[in-house]
Amino acid sequence: MTQGPPPAAISPAVAEAAIGERRRTFRAEHIKTLFSRYKILALLVAIALLWALFAHATDGDFLTARNLSNLLRQMAITGMLACGMVFVIIAGEIDLSVGSLLGLLGGISAILDVQFHLPLALNIAIVVLAGGLVGAFNGYWVAWLRVPSFIVTLAGLLAFRGILLGITGGVTIAPVSRPLVAVAQSYLPTVAGWILAALVFATLATTQMMSRRKRAAFNLAVPPLWADLARLAVYAIGIFGFFAILDAYRGVPLPVLVVIVLLGVLTVMARRTVFGRRIYAIGGNIEATRLSGVNVQMVKLLVFVLMGVMAALAGISTTARLAAGSPSAGSLQELDAIASCIIGGTSMRGGAGTVFGALTGALIMATLDNGMSMLGVDTYWQMIVKGGILLLAVWLDVATTSRR
Repeated sequence: MTQGPPPAAISPAVAEAAIGERRRTFRAEHIKTLFSRYKILALLVAIALLWALFAHATDGDFLTARNLSNLLRQMAITGMLACGMVFVIIAGEIDLSVGSLLGLLGGISAILDVQFHLPLALNIAIVVLAGGLVGAFNGYWVAWLRVPSFIVTLAGLLAFRGILLGITGGVTIAPVSRPLVAVAQSYLPTVAGWILAALVFATLATTQMMSRRKRAAFNLAVPPLWADLARLAVYAIGIFGFFAILDAYRGVPLPVLVVIVLLGVLTVMARRTVFGRRIYAIGGNIEATRLSGVNVQMVKLLVFVLMGVMAALAGISTTARLAAGSPSAGSLQELDAIASCIIGGTSMRGGAGTVFGALTGALIMATLDNGMSMLGVDTYWQMIVKGGILLLAVWLDVATTSRR
């Protein structure tokens, strides 16, 4: 039996080059893994750096309690939209109509208040119901009639703005009543704020301890007790520091309180309910989810209903903050909401994202708006900067996420 020629010897230079390439690949994959795992931490560090930069550039004015309170009130409206948009994107869809819908629903709220003098509770109920119905309309076209959500909501962007101009006559509806203005311009009393802070921390601590017990009960790896206690200490510093800063001015603004409640409720919905898990499943693999017996159409419709309700809350808050119903309210607000979700780690591919991440992205957007406005940066530069950051966020998502 004849033997083939011996394998050619590999030169030391080629072997060294191959080893170097493997090391570079390993480092790149390691960086991707770290970034994917600690996206929120990276965003919080980015916020800290931005705040430090703007504080230095404004001689400390940016970090005054009054400005931070105003910053959070700015963030709240975008945050409400982002709370709904994050689930739309997780489900693999998009909603371009929310800015116009915000303006329309805010205009309806102003008309109900100024022209019909409806009580605040009835006004809010009607506007929220209208938002849910419009969301259901969008969801029906997307889920049952199978029209791409991009087209459906692009049509809504134009149609809702047109309806708003029609019902307002293109003029501002003012002045709205004091109770409606108080929705965006009132503050939680100091004592109530500290009670809320204690409740938030107690909820997080209880959840943390319950998670430890469950993992131990199922013989899963349990983190060291010191690690969980250190995490709770960080939570305590963040929560009580947050409320202390707001109380140093006038207290927690009511729209910020609404966003805090939405964060808790929607996070529980996403993590602890069947409906929340189905949204992620649809975005991850819609065919597998459908074959498993999930009513995909109904889930998608309900996601758009949720988006409509969030647009209603944002519209009411905008009207209350302006103390008027403006025909230009909500212009381009959909882009801020989408950008907040993407910056906050929501994948445009669907199936990944969190409410906390979306709100963190909204805080970054509001920080940029507030800081650059304080520095007198021209509007066109503000738009360029935000567009560049959005592009960078999408690139990071693509670069650090494995292809399906």
